[in-house]
Amino acid sequence: MSYRAIVIGGSSGSYTALSSVLGMLPADFSLPIIIVLHLHPTDSEGFAEHLGHETPLTVIEPCDKQMTQPGCVYTVPANYHMLLERDGSIALSVDKKVNWSRPSIDVLFESAACAWQAQLIAVLLSGANCDGMQGMLAVQQAGGYNIAQDPTSTKNPVMPQAAITAGAIDEVLSTQNIAKRLIDLAALEHCAPKPRSLASTRLLKLLPKDSRR
Repeated sequence: MSYRAIVIGGSSGSYTALSSVLGMLPADFSLPIIIVLHLHPTDSEGFAEHLGHETPLTVIEPCDKQMTQPGCVYTVPANYHMLLERDGSIALSVDKKVNWSRPSIDVLFESAACAWQAQLIAVLLSGANCDGMQGMLAVQQAGGYNIAQDPTSTKNPVMPQAAITAGAIDEVLSTQNIAKRLIDLAALEHCAPKPRSLASTRLLKLLPKDSRR
């Protein structure tokens, strides 16, 4: 059974690393990539459009209940939490901030780990706080594969270093090697249990279908 998806989290200083990683992925990359970066509440869909110029993959700011598709990149809308469901759909929430952030990386990673277990790859990039550490631990416990950007190559090492210190990381890589590893892992067949129903430890208010539109 192959990996099902990739989740990526980052904060301050992570855009350069993210655009570098996505820019090195081939146009026929086989997995959906779901991204939470800490955005300002007033940021618009221009973020997805701008990121789309950095990669051959299709970049989308999703609606609530939108299904993920292979080879597409999904960027969290500003001022929303983003969660993943076992059927591959995206859920958006306007619940309270987690780690002083909405969107929160932990919310994305924990929900994806709960739903997809060992079929998940998680990547944590540059950032100035510890959001993402608990999410990485959840992915690790579920049997997923965790990658951290090498703190020495980041603008803000606190975020990846926190996850490394917590013992939640399988590999610490440069941005160039992150892209190479994702290509390898996307092609890798491995044994994994079937994903469970979503049972996130966080109780979030999910939006009605298509309520953002």
